[in-house]
Amino acid sequence: MRRTILAAIALAIGVGVAVADNYPIRPVKIIVPTPPGGPVDAVARVLAHALSESLGQGVVVDNRAGAGNTIGSKEAAQADPDGYTLLFSSASGLVIAPLLHSQAGYDPIKSFAPIAIIAESSNILVVNPALPVKSVKELVAYATAHPGEVHFSSGGIGVLPHLIGEMFKARAGINIVHVPYRGGAPSIADVVGGHVDMTFEGVSVLLPLIEAGKLRPLAVTSATRIAQLPDVPTMIESGYPGFASTSWTALLAPAKTPPDVVGKLNAEVNRALASAELRAALAAISSQPVGGQSGAVTDLIQSERGRWDPIVRSLNLQMD
Repeated sequence: MRRTILAAIALAIGVGVAVADNYPIRPVKIIVPTPPGGPVDAVARVLAHALSESLGQGVVVDNRAGAGNTIGSKEAAQADPDGYTLLFSSASGLVIAPLLHSQAGYDPIKSFAPIAIIAESSNILVVNPALPVKSVKELVAYATAHPGEVHFSSGGIGVLPHLIGEMFKARAGINIVHVPYRGGAPSIADVVGGHVDMTFEGVSVLLPLIEAGKLRPLAVTSATRIAQLPDVPTMIESGYPGFASTSWTALLAPAKTPPDVVGKLNAEVNRALASAELRAALAAISSQPVGGQSGAVTDLIQSERGRWDPIVRSLNLQMD
């Protein structure tokens, strides 16, 4: 009996090593729980291209959008834990959606094996140029003098720009009104059109409009200024200590994926993120590489959950 048990253990160890040595032997699918063309999808495709080359197998992006990122996330959580189906998501899917939907169908910590944080980028507070303000201080003064008349947009209730706007509203003690849209594109379009006064959104989608003079940037939400807009102050510099929030993305596998496969993916991701080619591709979409140990993903999710849970609860945003 003892020999049988020892043989089984040795076989299991051998199989684990073989999995890592041979992985992958077929194409890998990365589920992205957002529509094609958005900032999360853009980073996912840059990473997929790099991993295809380093792993020697096709790495394809499969967009499974809907229900606030929960459809694709649930599908990834329920996939076979063999390393051939992965999840590429952001704070919206890994932090905010589970806070909003108690029946999301997945737990961001228990349902996944973290691989690595991939990239991060800042958000920008922008206003329509017709609004007579040129700084956060002037915006707060204007909103104070016109309570309930300043409107801020977002791509929907509970998405990150909405919560950043609510955090600003609370910190500044002003009465500004949220206007939700079905996606970031129409939200931004209505700020450009002057139907809404302001929004918080990502650098990659706002920068061309800022450069064209269609939007006026007042502050960035990163802890430091960004290279693309060196003259635009941070929210911290604008008088709000600790007001820092970035848009980040992470790669995960279904829970119980073999640790050696997760380790190999982590190593390949970090190798790719160190390359000049991938750094240039990320810079082109206003993102900075992060990388690091897989455990950093779990730490980030828990930290972000602590930041946004009180806001979600105070606004009574839970949807089920």
